[in-house]
Amino acid sequence: MNENNRPARALIALLLAAVLAPVLNGCAALAVGGVLVGGTMVVTDRRSSGTQIDDQSIELKAGTRVRELLGDRGSVSTTSYNRLVLITGQVPTEADRLAVEQAVARVDNVRSTVNEVAVTGLSSLSARSNDVLLTSKVKASLVDTKDIFANAFKVVTERGVVYLMGRVTEREAARATEVARGVAGVQKVVRVFEVVTEAELEELKKIIK
Repeated sequence: MNENNRPARALIALLLAAVLAPVLNGCAALAVGGVLVGGTMVVTDRRSSGTQIDDQSIELKAGTRVRELLGDRGSVSTTSYNRLVLITGQVPTEADRLAVEQAVARVDNVRSTVNEVAVTGLSSLSARSNDVLLTSKVKASLVDTKDIFANAFKVVTERGVVYLMGRVTEREAARATEVARGVAGVQKVVRVFEVVTEAELEELKKIIK
């Protein structure tokens, strides 16, 4: 190995570890570039490491653009999964809602957007706290469900509405929707999935091993 490349490779490994760590949901093991960390080599996200980095970059850039556009006139969040961006929150006018979507769509690497921003007043602190609690409850319920893989799903909650994201089969999508609907306090479940066939899922599993 070229000695001059070691610091750069170490930095890349650390960056990938930081990206992948949140999706492991407590797993002791982390595989980065074929390196075994902590015990078992397991990658639990159905996106490539490059796509995960893109998603983080999209969220940062989109958030900056939205803040520059709205200032304190609204509250908007952007969640990117496999370069599909879910936009949630509240704005005062329909023009603001459309402007936010256009600003996010122009961010580099964004494949498509789902605009769920509401034209309404800002949600209260108690409502936002309840959304955080509902997200935690739905995630915990997915973990407790043994016939689907919880880490295949991203959960976002806004005003009691739960949005489910991920690359999943129709069976997994239906089961996760059923589980989320069964959580007390959930007003509605919106599916923002990229649905794949069982065969495509098997190919994905080979790629991310």
